[in-house]
Amino acid sequence: MCTNLIDKYNIPGPRYTSYPTVPYWDNSTFSLKDWKKQVQVSFVESNNKEGISLYIHLPFCESMCTFCGCNKRITKRHGVETPYIKTVLKEWRLYRDLLGAKPCIKELHLGGGTPTFFSAKNLQYLIDEIFRGTEKAEKCELSFEGHPNNTTKEHLQVLYNIGFRRVSFGVQDYNETVQKAIHRIQPFENVKYVTEMAREIGYTSIGHDIIFGLPFQTQVGVVETILRTKELAPDRIAFYSYAHVPWQKGNGQRGFKESDLPTGTEKRKQYEIGKKILSDIGYIEIGMDHFALETDALHRSMKNLKLHRNFMGYTASKTQLMIGLGVSSIGDSWYGFAQNVKGIEEYQHLVSNGIIPVYRGHILTAEDRIIRKHILNLMCTFETNWKMDETYFAELPEVIQNLKELEKDKLIELYDTKIIITQKGKPFIRNICMAFDLRLQRKVPETTLFSMTI
Repeated sequence: MCTNLIDKYNIPGPRYTSYPTVPYWDNSTFSLKDWKKQVQVSFVESNNKEGISLYIHLPFCESMCTFCGCNKRITKRHGVETPYIKTVLKEWRLYRDLLGAKPCIKELHLGGGTPTFFSAKNLQYLIDEIFRGTEKAEKCELSFEGHPNNTTKEHLQVLYNIGFRRVSFGVQDYNETVQKAIHRIQPFENVKYVTEMAREIGYTSIGHDIIFGLPFQTQVGVVETILRTKELAPDRIAFYSYAHVPWQKGNGQRGFKESDLPTGTEKRKQYEIGKKILSDIGYIEIGMDHFALETDALHRSMKNLKLHRNFMGYTASKTQLMIGLGVSSIGDSWYGFAQNVKGIEEYQHLVSNGIIPVYRGHILTAEDRIIRKHILNLMCTFETNWKMDETYFAELPEVIQNLKELEKDKLIELYDTKIIITQKGKPFIRNICMAFDLRLQRKVPETTLFSMTI
């Protein structure tokens, strides 16, 4: 890839798991009352048609990984499991009371933190209680994130027995120097063991997460990690850029120096060589940073134009309503977003007092919903259009003008009523989406809010 393009476009930018992005939420016009109303409206519109999604955040980890920017609590005390689960279930009852009818659950994802910090018995209790008095959609998809070092056969078997068929394991990198820098010592044998055990039990979609741009990481190391991954043949691979955001409160990204990180040019070379190898061994690029075998549901979804992106990442289908349970979880009603408080004690206090524990959010304007659709199109199909009245917005001429430079660099093909991202442009998809981001265009942040796009 041309170095001058990297220098030109390697700027801070969102990953667009939502639009507007979280730093641009308008909390001044948001209230818990509004959020409840939007959830009710969305539930009525979507429950019988497609069902709803649940994301449950399980924040505990036994040790700090210094590459991680997620909300977590480091502890070795497993006595925290039961009180936390009871609070999550109380929060779910608050939502059940709000919905007023039996929900049909289409997707449920356990994220963290480390979901497999919790015992298999406690996870079974949590899921059994979540589904009590609800319906499962015909093709309900249950998934969880597993840590290769502590995911046991019991975890995999118990969750499989209650309907889980998808699991993703965080691999990151197999190089020992990199693993020490990010405080994630994880031998290949551990990953091999849980991957093969999951496949033997019957999981139909096994994912591996690999990161490039980590401290001390090299192109040779990325190649070695992917080739070792090839041996295990996961169904899908998330191959994404390390997001260095040490200024965010509470994350652990201070275990190494800035000088230990690869340069933007080196980082992009790691991506290009990794992407080529993934393609050579049969993985197809899905949206941004994701790759899947042809047999995986994510690939079928992309082919059928059903791919969706939300706070859980890429999903094979869309639900209008996603409820986030647990500390720091984010919900999406399609008309608005809401995030739970980030402190565990505050979260437990609010729920115990019968209060849905959101502390910030955003109600989408009509313009927001149009821009969101364009950005989702770009993220999921690598193109978007404004042929219909409902896809047109007042600032479109200015956006088209912003796209001219991207067209000049051959990152997009620009037509009268649509744009298509070129193969050359796919690594710059975040930059392309930024051209549509009206809230970002109107107010460029004075301080760094986002990781670098390259």
